[in-house]
Amino acid sequence: MKKNVGKVDMIIRVIIGIIIASIGIVYQSWWGLLAVVPLITAFINFCPLYTVMGCNTCSTEKK
Repeated sequence: MKKNVGKVDMIIRVIIGIIIASIGIVYQSWWGLLAVVPLITAFINFCPLYTVMGCNTCSTEKK
């Protein structure tokens, strides 16, 4: 797996995941489990949807 999620994108995904989980807990709904998707993609720095769409938010390293 090649990384395709950059730092800013990762931070946004973590924040969105926490918000979704919090809403699920407050409303006692299983929909809060959807928070797993943005959190996992943030922590492994890979998004399968980005691969399909050809997106990459990782910065390229210059040598």
